[in-house]
Amino acid sequence: MSENNIKFYGRGMTNESSELYHEKEAVVEVFNYQNRHLYLTDNDIYLMSQVVFAESHGEPYEGKVAVASVILNRVTNPSFPNSIEKVIKQKNAFSCVKDGAIHVTPDAECRSAVIDAIKGNDPTSDALFFYNPQTSTCSWMKQIDKKNMKTIGKHVFFQTKK
Repeated sequence: MSENNIKFYGRGMTNESSELYHEKEAVVEVFNYQNRHLYLTDNDIYLMSQVVFAESHGEPYEGKVAVASVILNRVTNPSFPNSIEKVIKQKNAFSCVKDGAIHVTPDAECRSAVIDAIKGNDPTSDALFFYNPQTSTCSWMKQIDKKNMKTIGKHVFFQTKK
């Protein structure tokens, strides 16, 4: 199957593809809990793969899927921007964007991790944040009250208590 005809299922997706929208890029439809639609292009998937590579290089595969899941969880959460690019480029959201490490060529494993997250594999239980407690310089991450914490590799994934 060519890249322009990718069809994903999971996370509430339908089999609509780029032909329906007369676009050159593949479109993936994702629904969140409020039944809002999110369309992802190959550019979105590539950008997510770059973040996954930069943030979780050297982590287990599950950790890579978890980083991709955090991005998707943010996009579908009303407290965050409503597009992949806006979530990733939100000020101070991801250290790899802040320090310029996002300009990488992701490997196939990172792309696969993104695809698995899109298909609905979320090992984080809907986490919106993650950090490495051994290397994080962000005091907010260390001090905030957390819930649904899960450690995968060297990262801690969590939601905040309200």
